[in-house]
Amino acid sequence: MSTHIKTEEATSHQPVERAQELTFQELVHCLNAQVSPPALEDINSWLQNVRITDDDIKPYVGFKEANYWRHRVCRNDAVEMLVLCWRAGHKTPIHDHNGSHGVVKVHAGVLRECIYKYDATKGLCDDSDRQCQTGEVTGAGVPDIHRLGNPEDSGQDLITVHVYAPPLGVLKTYKVGSPQIDLYIPDDSDS
Repeated sequence: MSTHIKTEEATSHQPVERAQELTFQELVHCLNAQVSPPALEDINSWLQNVRITDDDIKPYVGFKEANYWRHRVCRNDAVEMLVLCWRAGHKTPIHDHNGSHGVVKVHAGVLRECIYKYDATKGLCDDSDRQCQTGEVTGAGVPDIHRLGNPEDSGQDLITVHVYAPPLGVLKTYKVGSPQIDLYIPDDSDS
């Protein structure tokens, strides 16, 4: 989710004024109205401008002890929105979005993002990392290889809101120092 996004250069599939604040329900309605994948810049703008209350996402909040938990808010052929809930130390595998771009808004907590680059000879290499605080938005174009997580030492739960276009399917996963690429299907189960 490492891409710096210039929102003033975007064109929208379903227009929403850039400076207009959105409610959570308006964002869901906007996403459900998409008939083709919206541009990364549009998704970034929407998440920058959405006001999400604890009551809005309460139906999508729940935690697992062993791993982060994905809760789907909406999905169609063009776009999907998820709420992810993380305990301290939970993290994704190192992955890309296999053709989808996405934007994440930190609703509560601290998100750590580790960014990698792939070299055909060396395999996967560390590139950079950063932390995003409550209210911050980060986006990823294609390609983008990263790992997201709630730092082990955060001492708090993390809740993030993710929008992907087109919706995620099978993701590619990587290991540092290896040229091997595997496939991964995110777990949406309740257990």
